[in-house]
Amino acid sequence: MTRPPSRRLVLGAATLPAALGVLGATAGPAAARTLRRPVTRAPGSDRDRALRAAISDLTTPHATCAQLTVDDGAGGDSWYGSAGYAHPAAGRPPHPGDAVRVGSVTKVFIAALVLQQWAAGRIDLDGPIGRHLPTGLLPHSFGRITAGQLLDHTSGIPHHVGLPDESTPEAVWRHRMDRWTPEELLATVTHRPPSGTGQVQEYRGVNYLLLSLLIEELTGQTYAEAVATRIARPLGLRRTYVPGADPHLRGPRIRGYLRMTDGSLRDITVQRVESSRGDGDIVSSHTDLLRFHTALFSGELLPPRAADQLFQVPSVPMTDGRPARYGRGFQRVPVNGVDIWGKTGEQYGYRTRIFTTRDLRTRMVLTYHPTRRSDSAQMAERVAAVLLGRPGSTR
Repeated sequence: MTRPPSRRLVLGAATLPAALGVLGATAGPAAARTLRRPVTRAPGSDRDRALRAAISDLTTPHATCAQLTVDDGAGGDSWYGSAGYAHPAAGRPPHPGDAVRVGSVTKVFIAALVLQQWAAGRIDLDGPIGRHLPTGLLPHSFGRITAGQLLDHTSGIPHHVGLPDESTPEAVWRHRMDRWTPEELLATVTHRPPSGTGQVQEYRGVNYLLLSLLIEELTGQTYAEAVATRIARPLGLRRTYVPGADPHLRGPRIRGYLRMTDGSLRDITVQRVESSRGDGDIVSSHTDLLRFHTALFSGELLPPRAADQLFQVPSVPMTDGRPARYGRGFQRVPVNGVDIWGKTGEQYGYRTRIFTTRDLRTRMVLTYHPTRRSDSAQMAERVAAVLLGRPGSTR
């Protein structure tokens, strides 16, 4: 891939902010702290100052803290900054090794495990999943779906029916400790057969729930054991794990908060994420995410032909008529003729954004902690404007 002439990450004005999400409730001073390895540009460059400013405003929108790493390639420029507090009451700043909930970035871990099995010849991505999953787990019409269609969200599985209404922060708080089994979750989508399978892309978390079950059948391990033994330990990801039924975060962590309708804040760090199994339940850290993402791109975790599958975007429309944008693990963000690849993730109180050029010349990891259920894009737009080098051009 030809590198853009600028050393800045060239990200699309209209597309990147939507992909990144936002930052935003300050608890005390929000001045960004920075750590950097030796860089080729002069310390305190204009970009450094602009990145620091971009993550220092934790009031627009409201967030408790943020961390950002931008890396311009192996041996090149690297910048890390943080703002706000991991534990506002104690005044402790965030650390790159703090545990965070990574939300849908979980899907990239799942995709890597499936592709490892494919590379080993244990599964055909174009073969029906019914031949691998336990009899009776799914209706016959679901068994014809392929692993590849689950990976790229073209399975045609219908919407969930019967999940709790979480349209208010109070409802989210009431249901934060709900427990769900995989069978209970699958029962909410089997009310009618799949439709448009292989013909339309529609983002569905349940696709990756099914893939987590498939991983267990193929490996003979639990989903948690597979993540630990096949990804976390080989890569030295010390803070990455599947929490299962444990609602707590282990070790040093960043606390997540949820703002109620009356304006009060509640600590939602402790929450069950079993309803997001395989879809958005993994716990990791800022440091681990950068390491994991780099390993996927560099061929360290998957052989080249398996890693290539992460980037295979189907030639079908999405439900809104736009071209498909999800590959078999990664999301594609086309920018100025260059594709940026990565994933976004959300859990209440936690947001994650990882994006990289395929040649690894620029990597970006953004973890932040908004207090609103639906956060706006001001922080991401500020970061994108800096990386674009064209402030004000992020809409």
